[in-house]
Amino acid sequence: MDAVLTPDYGSTMTRQDPFQPADETSRALSRQLMQGATHAALAVLQPGTGLPSVTRIALALDAAGQPVSLISTLAHHTAALEANPACALLIGEPGDKGDPLTHPRLTLHCTAQLIPRDAPGHPALRDHYLAQRPKAKLYADFADFRFVRFQVTDGLLNAGFGKAYRMAPGDF
Repeated sequence: MDAVLTPDYGSTMTRQDPFQPADETSRALSRQLMQGATHAALAVLQPGTGLPSVTRIALALDAAGQPVSLISTLAHHTAALEANPACALLIGEPGDKGDPLTHPRLTLHCTAQLIPRDAPGHPALRDHYLAQRPKAKLYADFADFRFVRFQVTDGLLNAGFGKAYRMAPGDF
């Protein structure tokens, strides 16, 4: 008869936090990833079901260094952000060679702020965004497009094997 392995529920397991505190190197890499990003993966929760959904969006930084994007009200992720502004952005791309998991990536936990066209800072935000993403001039003024600013609450930087950092808003 074969032996059956069963878990020992009486034993205690300790889970160590794999994240290191941010240091100057991790802060610099996080800023570099954010400044170099032209797009990000946006994770939202679907209205009604609460199931996660991920899409790719264009990305830029506003004058204060906060991530911003230009999104259509016709997009599913816009409806999700309207229903629940909690979201996450994944920034960083694998390189041309090597294991994709060895390349740095940054997860930002955010609260989305949809910017109305008549908001006082909208014209300046529009100009700043279009200076970084000039091709967006083709659709930036379409009636269904508006800006969204992502207020970063915290982040997780994976800078490669054994190099994981917990980031605070001030680290960016």
